[in-house]
Amino acid sequence: MATTVTSKGQVTIPKQVRDVLGIVPGTKVEFKPAGDGTFVLVRADGQPRRSKFSALLGHAGKGLSTDEIMALTRGD
Repeated sequence: MATTVTSKGQVTIPKQVRDVLGIVPGTKVEFKPAGDGTFVLVRADGQPRRSKFSALLGHAGKGLSTDEIMALTRGD
């Protein structure tokens, strides 16, 4: 995936890369040398990428007991 460097030395990080790393406006990034002459783009804050589903984590409440579930599945 290639991108072009502007006259100011800026590049646009492709959306696919931003999505994978969880980069949003204001996120700090770091370019780390990989040792083979390449660099790796990482989040500078050390935070893991945020899942698209992280806001949905949790549960809906107490839920049903095993006996209640069995009664529903048996049609009692």
